[in-house]
Amino acid sequence: MPMNRRQAGRRGTTDGPAVDSLAAAERPLATDDASQAAAVMQGGVMPGRGDAWWLAIRPKTLSVALVPVLVGSSLAWSQHAAVLWLPALVALLAALLIQIGTNLHNDVADFERGADGPQRLGPPRATAMGWLPATAVRRGARIAFALAFSLGVHLVHHGGWPIVVIGLASLAAGWAYTGGPRPIAYTPFGEFFVLLFFGVLAVSGSYYLQTLALAPAAVLAGAIVGLLAAAVITVNNTRDRESDARAGRRTLAVLCGPRAASCIYAGELLLPFVLLPWLAMLTGRGFWLALPFLVLPLGLRLIARFRRAAGAAYNELLAATAGLQLLFALLLAGGLLAGLP
Repeated sequence: MPMNRRQAGRRGTTDGPAVDSLAAAERPLATDDASQAAAVMQGGVMPGRGDAWWLAIRPKTLSVALVPVLVGSSLAWSQHAAVLWLPALVALLAALLIQIGTNLHNDVADFERGADGPQRLGPPRATAMGWLPATAVRRGARIAFALAFSLGVHLVHHGGWPIVVIGLASLAAGWAYTGGPRPIAYTPFGEFFVLLFFGVLAVSGSYYLQTLALAPAAVLAGAIVGLLAAAVITVNNTRDRESDARAGRRTLAVLCGPRAASCIYAGELLLPFVLLPWLAMLTGRGFWLALPFLVLPLGLRLIARFRRAAGAAYNELLAATAGLQLLFALLLAGGLLAGLP
């Protein structure tokens, strides 16, 4: 008698070669969530509740929320020779909570819409595998959003109405990504959503909290790191394009196909390097902003890997793309702050 997904999760069975390859990929001390999820399933062992929650929040994606605060605050510091640590830390925590809430909401919403089927190539999802009840995951998402909102009250007290607009828009977008009658994740606008909310608005908002002003350099820096964040979504959607098409999703990868998606991914990784000289002119940091070019060889290797990738290989590529964005942002922050008193 065939098992349902909950039973499969409990008994540690696999649903085909894609999941088998995940299960064999790494040992339990692995660092990416795909291999960790597979490791805890080895030998029919169901993950503990703490491990299940850790996998549900998708820790490898959380750097996408950290990067804009780092870059926006560093940019403000470089131009004003000072940093306000409390607003920066509160903004960072709020951004992480919004990302966690979005991930949890995505986990349960995709399960309820039937998008996480047995042919899924991505990491196992906590709700679909029966590791956590859907009601608990939904409650966790609401708690994360509520905590982010409460932190936003402090940021609004400091930054005023522009932070109200950015904060409420970010919370609404986190819910709308996989919620509502037409989720953003099911449309061709997922990459643009990430570019806007995890790039332009997040960096500009972090910069504004430090300076109470906006600047073209902040918008440009947001677009630069937002393009790299959008590349993470392109990998995710290209990996899932077949299952997304069966589920009625119309992502950019579904509409354009893998060859066009490869070109889009290459553009998302290369355009930030093209824009760096413009940012250097706006900030007056000169050759210091050449530091991120140290990761250009890594970006070129990822573009080549994307063209050859198939099946579960996209999982490693997704984690590597998020890692590239983080390294780029650390070098960009270093270039902005280098030589400051």
